[in-house]
Amino acid sequence: MFTKNFFARPLAWAMILLLAAPPVVLTQQGSAAPVFKQEELDQLLALYPDSLIAQILMASTYPLEVVQADRFAKQNASLKGDALTKSLESQSWDPSVKSLVNFPQVLTMMNEKLDWTQKLGDAFLAQQKPVMDTIQSLRAKAQAAGNLKTTKEQTVIVEQKIIKIEPASPQVIYVPTYNPTVVYGAWAYPAYPPYYYYPPGYVATTAAFSFAAGVAMGAAWGYAWGNTNWNGGSVNINNSQNININNNINRNAYAQQLPAGGQGNWQHNPANRKGVPYNGQAVQQRYNQATPSQQVQARQAYRGYTGSALTPAEQQQAQQRAQQQQTGQQAQQTRQQQTAQQGQQQQKAQQAQEARGGGQARTSEAAGSRGGANQSGGGGDRSGFASRGGAFEGVDRGGSSARSASQRGSASRSSGGGAARSSGGGGGRRR
Repeated sequence: MFTKNFFARPLAWAMILLLAAPPVVLTQQGSAAPVFKQEELDQLLALYPDSLIAQILMASTYPLEVVQADRFAKQNASLKGDALTKSLESQSWDPSVKSLVNFPQVLTMMNEKLDWTQKLGDAFLAQQKPVMDTIQSLRAKAQAAGNLKTTKEQTVIVEQKIIKIEPASPQVIYVPTYNPTVVYGAWAYPAYPPYYYYPPGYVATTAAFSFAAGVAMGAAWGYAWGNTNWNGGSVNINNSQNININNNINRNAYAQQLPAGGQGNWQHNPANRKGVPYNGQAVQQRYNQATPSQQVQARQAYRGYTGSALTPAEQQQAQQRAQQQQTGQQAQQTRQQQTAQQGQQQQKAQQAQEARGGGQARTSEAAGSRGGANQSGGGGDRSGFASRGGAFEGVDRGGSSARSASQRGSASRSSGGGAARSSGGGGGRRR
């Protein structure tokens, strides 16, 4: 009975404490706690057309592929039509990333503001519906301020409180440029100012919105398979979409990157993440955290190793450089530790020698005072004392106390030993 109560009572108390714990403690290890606050979501999102924002949201979950695509777009700006399709088909990127090759301005923004890109992707992975709801909330603010309306570039449609932004021409999409603090009116979160990006050559105008030249749908837009599902708070996929724009895509090759049958709710593919760490424990557990080597490779790509985002050979070189750097740091730390240990050992040895030096100095003084009597009896004692003095001096060459003790011993031998030799020692040798 005692044993049963001994174990039962602590268990009962543990259950009471667990149930009484504040919710914040429980959610630190679960998925209930939001990764991003509402003001942070407002800070991240933008007023892009529906078809474009869907591709941006999906592509932002693969930030390293966005970097690769931006470099590809700059290096292959002359590729068009079938040549562009052939080159894109050889890349392992997610279709959403490939679709943005049509929009170099967007890719440049996402590449230059990688912190924004990764935060947006992390938010979309962890809080997909709040992200979609926030886009609608921002559109409502811009519309209420009189700055979001139909123009020759875009059409704004309101259906049961859902605000849609569609291209005025289905063949051309215009990317808006604007100052968020103007478009939305008074910003509710001064501590979280919104991100915004002005493309090279942008000239501010008095209009709330500005549009660069329209982007004609080309070969890359054949990969734009995402649709915004505002009521469901998600992005839907249909890989048969835009087939009339590009029918040279082997759509069956993307089975692992798409929902079953190529249609349904969008699903994130961890393989295309290429080692970039996930934010938030729930998302990490859902997609499995990247291995350390993949994280090293991703960090090297972000830090400006241009090759690490282009070819496997260059990726390997970047990883080797990172490993060499880590090895060098470890070796330096080892040397520092060894130096510190040697210093401590030398300090301890010096302290021990000083302690021994004081005792031996006192011994030599006593021996010196007895030296005359010992030396009068024979030369063997003199040689023994000399050998001890030499050994003492060898042990503590740097100690002034040791040298002074030896000198005092020598003086003692001169005063006492000499008298002994002159009185009795000499007569002893004549016999």
